[in-house]
Amino acid sequence: MKNLFVILFLLTMDYVLLAQGLDIYKRPVTLEPDRDFDAIHYKLKLDIDIDRKQLTGENTVSLTPLRSNLNTITLDAASLVVTDVLDSKGYPISFRQGEDKLHINLSRTYSNTDTVKFTVKYYLAEQVEGLKFIDKTETNQLQVSSDCWPNKARQWIPCYDYPHDKVTQEMIVTVDNDYKVLSNGKLLSITEDQERGKHTYHWKQSKEHATYLINLSIADYTVIEDSLGSLPVNYWVYKRHEQDAKRSFAKTPYMIDFFNTLFGYKYPWEKYDQVVSAHQGGGAEATSATLLGEGAVTNRMEEIDFSFEGIIAHEVAHQWWGDLVTCRSWEHNWINESFATYSDYLYKRYDWGEDEAAFDLLKKKNAYLREAHDRYMRPIVFNRYETPGQNFDSHAYPKGASVLHMLRFVLGDDTFFRVLSQFLHRFEFQAVSTQDFIQCTKDVSGLNMDWFFEQFLFHPGHAVFEISKNWDESTKILALEIKQTQDKWKNVPIYSIPVNIGFYNKDGKTVEKVWLKKNLEKFEFKLDAAPLMVRFDEGNHLLKEWTYPKTEEELLFQMDNDDVPGRLWAIDQLKAFHSSPKTIQKWREHSMNDSFWAVREAAIQNLSEFHTNGSKDSFLQAISDSNSKVRAASIKALGKMKDPSMIGEFRRKYETDDSYLVKAQALIAIGENGNQSELRFLTDAAKVRSPRNVLKNAAEQAIELIRNSNR
Repeated sequence: MKNLFVILFLLTMDYVLLAQGLDIYKRPVTLEPDRDFDAIHYKLKLDIDIDRKQLTGENTVSLTPLRSNLNTITLDAASLVVTDVLDSKGYPISFRQGEDKLHINLSRTYSNTDTVKFTVKYYLAEQVEGLKFIDKTETNQLQVSSDCWPNKARQWIPCYDYPHDKVTQEMIVTVDNDYKVLSNGKLLSITEDQERGKHTYHWKQSKEHATYLINLSIADYTVIEDSLGSLPVNYWVYKRHEQDAKRSFAKTPYMIDFFNTLFGYKYPWEKYDQVVSAHQGGGAEATSATLLGEGAVTNRMEEIDFSFEGIIAHEVAHQWWGDLVTCRSWEHNWINESFATYSDYLYKRYDWGEDEAAFDLLKKKNAYLREAHDRYMRPIVFNRYETPGQNFDSHAYPKGASVLHMLRFVLGDDTFFRVLSQFLHRFEFQAVSTQDFIQCTKDVSGLNMDWFFEQFLFHPGHAVFEISKNWDESTKILALEIKQTQDKWKNVPIYSIPVNIGFYNKDGKTVEKVWLKKNLEKFEFKLDAAPLMVRFDEGNHLLKEWTYPKTEEELLFQMDNDDVPGRLWAIDQLKAFHSSPKTIQKWREHSMNDSFWAVREAAIQNLSEFHTNGSKDSFLQAISDSNSKVRAASIKALGKMKDPSMIGEFRRKYETDDSYLVKAQALIAIGENGNQSELRFLTDAAKVRSPRNVLKNAAEQAIELIRNSNR
């Protein structure tokens, strides 16, 4: 927990230097490209030989010119080899392929009132990232899995491959009878060819979407059918996953229903499928057919520490944010990722409760702060990148989500969610820009919010506050001074933003909202008595760092009376009083009795850092905590005590605990306290299969600890 909330840096340093010399402003400016036409429909026919890892295909393209003298079409086509291009009557058209482009010379000139139709025939005989042929292993089936994001559809489909152009599509795919085929949209038919031992799946995506959202997944899947009313919701998984998948994905319809209500826009597609892919680590949105890594399906034991529920919710939210409305160029990718990230927080708040959601949002903020300090700061809307993936970072995901949280605070819940709903309705099935969202916010709220978006989207950085207060008993006035210091970073503004100040006393609390507009603000509050605690940013609305000196007494009160982020901050700040018996006792109390697991975990970590020898009883009690992370923290603390008599207890926890994280920490503790006699046990533990190899890694670390101790 050290420096989790307040990371002290020399603010006089330029932020580029602060970010370890990574100057992202040296990246080239990348603008939205011009285009000559609007692609309307792609009709794909693919014959896929999985054993030989190749395909032959054709794409019949329908498009409308955007100018009146169109006689040449240029499509994206990388890796695949074009053999023929035919016009709508089947006559050959001349073409040239090179430098990842396909240039087609039309037989005549077309105007913007025409519809042009032609067919590109091609084959793919090499492995590409956009469509992976994946060999069978001990854990996964032989499969074909697409990954078109951000611009890899062109590797197996000749197309216009940029998000500002949306199309409908058909995917007509022939494979051996052993395999099932999933794609976007509705399944129209499965046609059998008994003579060849093959069958052909015909999928149709009847509503426009971007090419990076195309999904083609092929394997001997087991399909688990579910639904939300009349909406089909299906899970395409390996046979060994069937029982666990029913539980792992069980909340999917519930999530869709939640977002239907939250966004005020009914789920827009014909079905929702989730498919397991050995090519994915986490998740990848695709219209009506999300790809998820194999880890999405967990058994009951894996689910304790490695649940995909948050990722599943994030990808469901993408069906609106990214798929229904799509960033028109990659500088606006926050419309996809910030909104989906904030949506998964809103789902957690709804389903997991306020404490878990507050902790989740805190983790999101801190993920951004780590990137800001360890790598770089950039505006959220940013057109300097060499590849689109460079913009998919902690600025696009958690920082953007935090900005949306601040926007909600400024607008209020009713207006904020009306803005979201109106934006989706106004721009459904379209490619959008940040300016579209800004205008929609103005139209719905009646407020000119340019000041907000200019600060938080078009400038880098975040607020850094220095806060101090003084109580005058004679006048009953509390003086509060708030200083913004972030302007010493290059291009980071002094923010105009409201903030809530909470005044706590024995009878409860009152909250005052004040506006910050200058680098130094002084406020005075007339109160009946000295408050027991003055809380800056009551409700945790702002993305910020802050220093705020407090007495030990106020911090002890805060630990007992604040929300989860406030209690965690107080625990961290009490390190300044680590030798005080009052602080030690408070940490011990909260290690056992706090209502939220992360506070109990933080208290154990502080006791381990400052008072290991006197806290063994607290650690022993915590190894039976209901939360696995608290149990793991207690075992880690006990392991640091270097007490070989505890090895039996560590073995017992390894053998009986139902958490992989606890088991892993028990192995490391054995390594910290054991000798050569433990090596066989640890070697056997390293062979046990576990998610992300946590047991293997822990056992190998323990073996190394023992070997190093004997050198």
